[in-house]
Amino acid sequence: MPETFATAYDTLLARWPAGTTERTVPTPYGPTRVHAYGPPDGPPLLLLPGGGSTGAAWYANAPALGTRHRVHAVDLLGDVGRSTRAGRPLRTPQDLTAWLDAVLDGLDLPAAALCGHSYGAWIATAYALHAPRRVRRLALLDPTQVFGGHRPGYLLRVLPMLLRPTARRVGDYLHWESPATDPDLARLYVLGATRPDRDRPVVGRTLDPAPLTMPVLALFAGNSRVHDATRTAARARRLLPQARIEVLPGLGHHELPTAGAPSVNPLLLDFLDA
Repeated sequence: MPETFATAYDTLLARWPAGTTERTVPTPYGPTRVHAYGPPDGPPLLLLPGGGSTGAAWYANAPALGTRHRVHAVDLLGDVGRSTRAGRPLRTPQDLTAWLDAVLDGLDLPAAALCGHSYGAWIATAYALHAPRRVRRLALLDPTQVFGGHRPGYLLRVLPMLLRPTARRVGDYLHWESPATDPDLARLYVLGATRPDRDRPVVGRTLDPAPLTMPVLALFAGNSRVHDATRTAARARRLLPQARIEVLPGLGHHELPTAGAPSVNPLLLDFLDA
């Protein structure tokens, strides 16, 4: 029997540590699924995944981050996963930030540290610009459209997949961009991208992060094809001279949180605990 998206999702979720809990947070834009792990009284940390990955994809990070922090990994509304659009339309970046306001309210969190990967890093940055008092620290993993746009060659390569996603096209893209992507995550990504009922995620312009005042960590994947990591990191240092910016060699864009976890987790913990 062919694997379904639901079974691929549960396979990733089974890799989370014992003690992980599931919660559905009501918001005006629809119910939002959140995976929680770590000491209930630990400093709160909200994790926003890359597009097509779901909150379950943080399985390689939650065990380490949850030793001292209360981790809340969110299924992005408007993307694949177990968050469901309902109620108010979710159409603009302003809707996304209002949705995150409601998520934090539903979790009873006046403020939290935010960590996002890829598209999730763009959302995290947009939210930090929108509500800086609610973001204690901001960690960005190979962020897209924060410190610059995509490589033109990357956009040309992925355009056929975006216009007509098939299992072969999505799988070939992952192998080209991030050949060491975890097989469980790759299956979830392929099955999610080819779902006929998949929502179109909310997208917007490249952000200007210069006004950010909270501590910021940005980690770039050295082998990312999405952008030139060295040049983008240099731009990030110019825009945010107070931030900690690093390029991690040998990692593709989709590999950073998972295959890169042995390098990423200590850097995140050092930043969050500073």
